[in-house]
Amino acid sequence: MSGDSEILRIMEVVLTAEIFNQNHQLDINDLTPTCREIFSITSSSDIKRPVYVSDGLIKRSLAIADAHQKLSANPFVAYEEFGQRLRITALEPAALWFLKQGGKSIIEKNPALAFFFENIDSTGITHKAVRAANPPFEDTKAYLDARISKLIGEDEKLRGALDLVIVLAPEEVEQQMDDLVCTPEQLAIITKIQLAIDNREFLHLHRIYEVGKLLFVGPPGTGKTSVALAMSHAMHMPVLEVRVSMITSQYLGETSKNIDRIFELAKKLAPSILFIDEFDFIAKSRVADDHGAMKRAVNSLLKNIDKINLVKNNVLLIGATNHPQLLDEAAWRRFDEVVEFSLPNEEMRKNILMKVTSSIHCKLDYQQLASQTDGFSGSDLRMLVKEAILSSLMDNRKTIGHEDIGKCIHMVKNRDAIRRLNWL
Repeated sequence: MSGDSEILRIMEVVLTAEIFNQNHQLDINDLTPTCREIFSITSSSDIKRPVYVSDGLIKRSLAIADAHQKLSANPFVAYEEFGQRLRITALEPAALWFLKQGGKSIIEKNPALAFFFENIDSTGITHKAVRAANPPFEDTKAYLDARISKLIGEDEKLRGALDLVIVLAPEEVEQQMDDLVCTPEQLAIITKIQLAIDNREFLHLHRIYEVGKLLFVGPPGTGKTSVALAMSHAMHMPVLEVRVSMITSQYLGETSKNIDRIFELAKKLAPSILFIDEFDFIAKSRVADDHGAMKRAVNSLLKNIDKINLVKNNVLLIGATNHPQLLDEAAWRRFDEVVEFSLPNEEMRKNILMKVTSSIHCKLDYQQLASQTDGFSGSDLRMLVKEAILSSLMDNRKTIGHEDIGKCIHMVKNRDAIRRLNWL
């Protein structure tokens, strides 16, 4: 990080503190995640003004030592020896200095700064747009952990449900929609769900409840889990990923109770996404399965699906299966939308390869690669690129070419052939 860059980063924090202190209409979502950390704001009810900026806080959060010395030549910043605090002495001149020094790109990502600069015609920046793009506090792990702690304090029984799911805040989910290559049909479903969330009150008023129960169907590696998790980011909802192996129990009736606990937790954490992968494992046909406990478990699952609702409960239910033919007919009927995830066609394979290699120096003919990888899933293509990178590193290179890819295409095909062998 250059010296000028460090100065701008420090000035961003000091200016944000001053603007935030002067404008009480600004709230936690007008602060960037870094500023929330520096100001020690951990909840929307935990805001105590004035907020302060010290050398120690800057060093801890930005890894920049001796911040006051780096700003010693700035006439608009004062340093208080007692408490080692930095503060702005004249806001408008300091803000204009920041803009002149190249701070516009920072302002475009900081809602508090955008609030101040919105009325300066030369910037063209709007507070509303910058705030909308800023990661909301409600998407953070800290916010989710606080909610879970409160729920457990109110109902100890919910603690058992937490052992049955992986709960992720949107900020913890790596997958984002922009990183994925989706079909137009998949994107249309996601848009429809977002519209339903934005218009829940209208739908409730007109008793339109048959929305928000999705079944993702397709072979392994085609993006079902990735899309379900990415929707957490897009819709600002935590995701509860059900651990199917934990639901099923050897004890009579316990599986049904586990299902009840999970659905109750999803409602308590709403808005939320309840994602059940390998849905066929728990919702397999009751005709083909004579096991009484399993039949009761399926019945419990169906009853819970009936009782949960995006419009009423603000819970989006997503089931995913590689084996739709195994699903109980009644379970199949309860989903509003069945979304197909088929193997990618040539154009999709080309786009997937381009996205996966976007940060890597490559010398590749993507169209040729797409034609050579017929039958590959998205997961296969990511594995292909990973192996090609490792192959180049073994040759002390950090670029990948067709030779690397060619070897790895054979490896992926051989891996698939081995999987299909019958050893009996």
